[in-house]
Amino acid sequence: MADADTVRITDPGDPRLWDYRNLRTGTGATESAAPRRPESSLGHVVVEGHLALRRCLEGPLRLRSVLMTPARASSLADLRGRLDGDTPVYVADRGVLAELTGFDVHRGVLASADRPEPRDPASLRERYRRIVVLEGLSDLENVGAAFRVAAALGLDAVLLGPGCADPLYRRCVRVSLGWSTVLPHARSQDLVSDLAGLAAAGFSTVALTPGAGALAVDRAANEGVLDDPVALVVGAEGPGLTEQAMAAAGHRVAIPMSGDADSLNAATALAVVASFAAAARSWDRP
Repeated sequence: MADADTVRITDPGDPRLWDYRNLRTGTGATESAAPRRPESSLGHVVVEGHLALRRCLEGPLRLRSVLMTPARASSLADLRGRLDGDTPVYVADRGVLAELTGFDVHRGVLASADRPEPRDPASLRERYRRIVVLEGLSDLENVGAAFRVAAALGLDAVLLGPGCADPLYRRCVRVSLGWSTVLPHARSQDLVSDLAGLAAAGFSTVALTPGAGALAVDRAANEGVLDDPVALVVGAEGPGLTEQAMAAAGHRVAIPMSGDADSLNAATALAVVASFAAAARSWDRP
């Protein structure tokens, strides 16, 4: 694609930058006072940082604009060359960005993209074979980290249950290094029903829990519990999975702990179990 022209901006009140106003406080056009749920999000996604933006360019989202500091505009000429010719690239000093957004944009790059239409949860089980299921993860960084883990360890898609943070919220996109804009995901309105749908479609539904009676992850991998098609079900830190979600899962798997430690955070637990699942795909089991 041709290198996009840049437009110099000196006024933080310039209406062309409306997508980026008051990101910290949530009182502008982009992120509301209660931004963690998708119903409170507006019609676009804010991407922060050049690594997240590079990843976003590999996905289906259509960029509305890019906003950079002069230093970033100079150093990221290759990235600007990947933009559609009609995507405006605005350049503003760091002080202008700070006044505009409400925080110091030390990464020097922001982008705005159209928010995609929601996916039907059923479409995930029809098209993908390795699915992460998140229940009650309201922490933005945990959700972002879960997407990054999923991408790194060969998981295909993410199903978010009620109460999960919006994966397209700015901080979540940043922590995921942009993977939440690329990896297919859908939001479930009835997680128990969707887990039943996964099981009916032949998925091994695996609840991650430190509870008594759960199968150790190494044994689960060796016995084929983590084989494709598989859905790894992860709960929030603290409460973990609900009894309803665990009852709907076909298997319970635990990560053995040492000493007084009794659990890992959600994304780390997912990484451990997903790494066993990835390794098991190459094992020559009888």
